[in-house]
Amino acid sequence: MGGVESHLYQLSQRLIQRGHKVIIITHSYGNRTGVRYLTNGLKVYYVPIMVIYSEATLPTIYGFFPIFRNIVIREEINIVHGHQAFSSLCHEAILHARTMGMKACFTDHSLFGFADASSILTNKLLKWTLSDIDHVICVSHTRYGILEIRACSDNASDSYNKCQFSSSKENTVLRAALNPQMVSVIPNAVVASQFKPDPAAQDQNFITIVVASRLVYRKGMDLLVAAIPRICHENPKVRFIIGGDGPKRIDLEQMREKYLLHDRVELLGTVMQHEVRNVLTKGHIFLNTSLTEAFCIGIVEAACCGLLVVSTKVGGVPEVLPRHMIIFAKPEEDDLVNAVANAISKIKLKKVIPAKFHDEIKEMYSWVNVAERTEKVYNTIWKMKNPPLIERLRRYYGCGLWAGKLFCILMALDYLIWIFLEWVAPRESIEIAPAFSYKKYRKMCQMADKDVDDS
Repeated sequence: MGGVESHLYQLSQRLIQRGHKVIIITHSYGNRTGVRYLTNGLKVYYVPIMVIYSEATLPTIYGFFPIFRNIVIREEINIVHGHQAFSSLCHEAILHARTMGMKACFTDHSLFGFADASSILTNKLLKWTLSDIDHVICVSHTRYGILEIRACSDNASDSYNKCQFSSSKENTVLRAALNPQMVSVIPNAVVASQFKPDPAAQDQNFITIVVASRLVYRKGMDLLVAAIPRICHENPKVRFIIGGDGPKRIDLEQMREKYLLHDRVELLGTVMQHEVRNVLTKGHIFLNTSLTEAFCIGIVEAACCGLLVVSTKVGGVPEVLPRHMIIFAKPEEDDLVNAVANAISKIKLKKVIPAKFHDEIKEMYSWVNVAERTEKVYNTIWKMKNPPLIERLRRYYGCGLWAGKLFCILMALDYLIWIFLEWVAPRESIEIAPAFSYKKYRKMCQMADKDVDDS
């Protein structure tokens, strides 16, 4: 489970505790389809939509509309909150929600460039979706510059890749041409009680460096593959534990084979969410090699477990942790190796106090605070008036010479489909789902706990 999934779950739990009704709509995962209940009555709809690549669904534009309409009417939803620019379900849900006259907001968890074909297309899609949005939430503030990535290897000459980057808020404002006043910054958080340090879990004979990440290019796996042999050569008492899976795992396995590092580089594969803490507490240092990152919840969890963090200085990462908890490196092999060496020397000198790190993170990041700030966004957009149809068309028309006309056509068709669905399946014919009483549930749990204590 990645940062976005964790964010959704934790935010939903805190909103439920504050008296709100929350449901999550996502696509099916293997055999997990239909409706499932999670902790505290959180209802999740797993819609059977085809997954085409890396847990991304096939865009349908209108195919998702009938079931989406049925769910929001059945659950009596007032606000639709979309997450992640990569999600086609998110874009479609916001379009349909606005067509139905509902309030909508969006949280951006990612950073994009502006030059490559993928970024251009995604940015245009995001501009379309956010042209008719009530509010946008980002997870970090502003910074802009040029990022130069250098990866070195024995088999190839130095390769360079230069791209533009900015952190979350400014990145989103630039990509979607938004008014900065309608964009709020609400960071991620961590459940500190689930990430307590455990010094007894560490191997005292080695300094252990932990990497917990999806093994993909964006997470800097090429840098990691180049840096590990050098770090291991310079420090005989260092070993790596790498948790996560992805297309770059084969590169890590080949590197381990080539340099005979089987006893010093452990590849765990996919790590379940409840096992992450057990992996982190085995380490002294947490290494993040991301090439682009809006927030990176992983470094917060690692610091909460008492690990000293070494991270590439990209995106919103510099805003996340105090300077004594993190050592920054340029996204370049030599600088990354030097930063790790600096971290190793601090560990040897016992300058890192895990319990102190945990207490500081506990005070800094709280999901209760995130939920309160998100609730203020909901209260703000709830008071806003819905724009008339002609105003929505005007907003879409301003998305570009040709794209604007196409977006207007797509929105008009969506509106006509909505009218057709209202005629074919009237609202009155849709059965309202019974609400889950969180207060009654908590009262029953307390009574059960009391009975157990009495017995």
